[in-house]
Amino acid sequence: MKYPFSESELNISYEKPGAMPGLPPTQEFTYPVSQREGVIATYQREPIWLIAGSEVSYFAPKVHPDNVARATVMDGSGMLAQTDGPDMFGVEWEFVPAAGGSMVRPGNPMLKDANDWESVIKFPDIGKWDWAGSKAENKAHLSKGKFYSMWQLNGFFERLISFMEFENAAYALIDEDQQDAVKALFDKLADFYITLFDESLKHFPQVDGFFIHDDWGSQRAPFFSPAVAEEMLVPAMKKVTDYIHSRGRYAELHSCGHLALQVPNMIKAGWDLWCPQILNDTHEIFDLYGDKIIIGVAPTGPTSVFTMPKPGSEAEDIAAAESFTERFCRKDKPIVFNMYSSMMLSPAYRSALYKASRLKYQA
Repeated sequence: MKYPFSESELNISYEKPGAMPGLPPTQEFTYPVSQREGVIATYQREPIWLIAGSEVSYFAPKVHPDNVARATVMDGSGMLAQTDGPDMFGVEWEFVPAAGGSMVRPGNPMLKDANDWESVIKFPDIGKWDWAGSKAENKAHLSKGKFYSMWQLNGFFERLISFMEFENAAYALIDEDQQDAVKALFDKLADFYITLFDESLKHFPQVDGFFIHDDWGSQRAPFFSPAVAEEMLVPAMKKVTDYIHSRGRYAELHSCGHLALQVPNMIKAGWDLWCPQILNDTHEIFDLYGDKIIIGVAPTGPTSVFTMPKPGSEAEDIAAAESFTERFCRKDKPIVFNMYSSMMLSPAYRSALYKASRLKYQA
């Protein structure tokens, strides 16, 4: 009852075009608090409304070489597209238009045996990066009242893939002769990420959270067993999430694949939020684990990540939004609306979802 709902909140304060041609526009309402405060309230398990995507602004500054190499710059300089080049460890990436993203140039992995990592992998000197220039460039960009989440591509397994290529990296996780070396590399990476995040917060104190990529699975199953993930990945991840929480920030894992079996490891690793691809059964994952980790819940059951039901009539969309809210908007198990689904929402569905969630959480 701290923020009683008013119909005036449904007034559209801002509307931006759909994420892709043909998709509905994204509307922002006249919220009772800033969008940033709304997201933080959800992380603190005191949700005010159902976060549906536009409240979060992902921040991938150009000062970070990975963002340039991976063609994922999102900052005050504007998006850089189709860029090739080395990441911060010197791994060469190439933009592949057909894939809509960048890949390591294959055939010559930097690291062929994990036991050699200390002599092969050169950690970057982040003190040489133009932090002051990036801070000035992003002053206006980071002043829009959003929840700013800073990207970190290539977390641990993804970073190992970039060093070794996929087959060698997957084998190194289970090879008794390489496992100790992999653990040591992951621990060193964790320390490095902590240093990187600490430096980032000095220059970008507006950052509220970190969005860390580490894909763990395919369309059908995880790449490795829960036991392997618990032994090889959880300790290093927990080190990083503990640091993020010590700075009063929040940790979101981006991990693609069919990963229901790995959710207990995400919880052990200290992640606050995971938004699954919608090939997962997000409803079942919510039922099993929603009291321990915030899940990005989709409006339907498992389906292709690229396929969503077409909007119905306005009355059908309103009814569907209200039904979704009744099922999933619980203060003891807060959620966010699945990011893969949110871009598909019709204006009627989005408006009904906002109002129904406000009333449900208020009650």
